Amino acid sequence: MWRPLLIALALVAADTTVAPAEHRVYYRYVVLGYVGDREGRPLARQPVTLVRDKTGLAYQDETNDGGFYLIVARLDDHSVGERLTLRIGRVETSIIARFDPQNHVDDRGTRMDVVAGRPVERAAWFASTLRRVLGTK
Repeated sequence: MWRPLLIALALVAADTTVAPAEHRVYYRYVVLGYVGDREGRPLARQPVTLVRDKTGLAYQDETNDGGFYLIVARLDDHSVGERLTLRIGRVETSIIARFDPQNHVDDRGTRMDVVAGRPVERAAWFASTLRRVLGTK
């Protein structure tokens, strides 16, 4: 009689304790950037795919009217150094997930722009771009 109730309570408890962890800094890696043509005009509605080479898991997005995209991949502390493949339109490039696995405070990720068909990684601009997009200081 109590068994179904206990199972239901266990499932509810598991859901409330496991799900929030997925949103913590140490479970995500953000790849963001801008895509533009030779004249610097943004390219809207470009398909964006980020693939974890290790697992084949793909995350998809599309550039907005300003040519901006943002993908949140699920990577944890053990994923440092993992290779990711980023495809934007016909452009393809590799990204190595670089972060300090001991740091559970700062957002993890990189900025990869496409300028006139060429990928340009601007990792140093990642944090400021993310703050601007999120509207935080």
